[in-house]
Amino acid sequence: ADHGRHAGGTPPEVPRRAEGGAVSARPGGVLRGVPQHRPTDRFAELLVAVLSGQRPVHAMLRHSAGQAYDELIRLAERGPLRTRGARPVVRDIGWFVPREGAIEAFARIGAGDRLRAMAFRLERGRDLRWRCTAVELGGPR
Repeated sequence: ADHGRHAGGTPPEVPRRAEGGAVSARPGGVLRGVPQHRPTDRFAELLVAVLSGQRPVHAMLRHSAGQAYDELIRLAERGPLRTRGARPVVRDIGWFVPREGAIEAFARIGAGDRLRAMAFRLERGRDLRWRCTAVELGGPR
């Protein structure tokens, strides 16, 4: 199983850097040298934007599956990442790959001097698109 942190390791289906920093070609015709965002990074940013009120919940409709969308509605109603002052930002991301086509990720979310934890699960569908299938948010520290 693959696991890592933002600074190391690479989730599946993401180009790996070769020696010298060149990005390997990815199946599906992505050109060499074109940086690709990791699905964990993209989803963490989307989730933070929704849970902080910067984007509406329905922005996650096509990016979620199963009960995750219902959970996002419930979480967003409480506005857990809404702040006065500093906007919440993703500080760190880690992940674990329990099986091919699934990623369990965590993110540390910072806003000013507050730090929160967010966990989410991504699963790749038959259409090869990643979707969020679970999300949880921990309290402030």
